[in-house]
Amino acid sequence: MKITILVIEDEEAINDVISMSLRATGYETVSFLDGDDASVSLENRHDYDCAVVDVMLPGKDGFELLPELLKYEIPVIFLTAKGELQNKVKGLTKGAEDYMVKPFEMLELLIRIDKILKRRGSFQEKITIYDVVIDREKRVVTKGGQEVYLKPMEFDCLMMLVRNKNRALTRSQLLGALWGIEFEGETRTVDAHIGRIRKKLGFENVIKTIPRIGYRLEVEE
Repeated sequence: MKITILVIEDEEAINDVISMSLRATGYETVSFLDGDDASVSLENRHDYDCAVVDVMLPGKDGFELLPELLKYEIPVIFLTAKGELQNKVKGLTKGAEDYMVKPFEMLELLIRIDKILKRRGSFQEKITIYDVVIDREKRVVTKGGQEVYLKPMEFDCLMMLVRNKNRALTRSQLLGALWGIEFEGETRTVDAHIGRIRKKLGFENVIKTIPRIGYRLEVEE
């Protein structure tokens, strides 16, 4: 079952980066740039697993949207450019799950979303691919029962491929989601990580190179 994240952020560039990174990580996303539009849409659709909401929005702001989201039991992570303690306290005391101050690292946001999904029972803790078992919570990988050490970025890169199994990911998608920015001319960064993952896990025939595009992790459904 696909997990869907609601993104309500009025800065289009930030909205695009968050949504792109979430989709590259395997989530479905629905996004809005305006609080009023998001509010109206909730009347028709509210089957979201989590919402990432900017506090300052045109129309209804994040605090005004919060009770509407909580009505449908949608956990909320607030985003804001303001780091004032009173805003953080206000959001958390009114029922928000978490609070992040811009600018932030996408990987940190993804980790916080995972923690919320785990509390709600939507988090798949262990994933098995052939003789490889990935423990997402402990960030431990074993092959044939033996632990294989993956560096933090190698683990995150593997998880992106796993969450998007049988789907091609471009090098730009991997770079944007893992490093948070575009590395022009640095596609070898991804290639090097993929090469090490293949060698450590024996995934030479599991992680396929897609010419002129990127990579795809292929497994039988």
